[in-house]
Amino acid sequence: MRKSRFTEEQIVAILKESEAGMPTGELIRRHGISSQTFYNWRKKYGGLEVSEAKRLKQLEEENSRLKRIVADLTLDNTILKDVVSRKW
Repeated sequence: MRKSRFTEEQIVAILKESEAGMPTGELIRRHGISSQTFYNWRKKYGGLEVSEAKRLKQLEEENSRLKRIVADLTLDNTILKDVVSRKW
């Protein structure tokens, strides 16, 4: 996955500008982002503070790490079951 040019603090600050009343078109032009990126950010980070956004990012990373561990263990388990079920 591609790393964003913007940090969580910057994303939250951009969204705060939008909440303060700045028009979306001007906001995306000024920061050089697409409207789709802005709306995705708003869906994901809308209403969050900087500390909450950092925590969200940390939890997402931990979740992906745990999913990889579960996938590896499932694969190991499947291989072991296959070996045990063979007739020697």
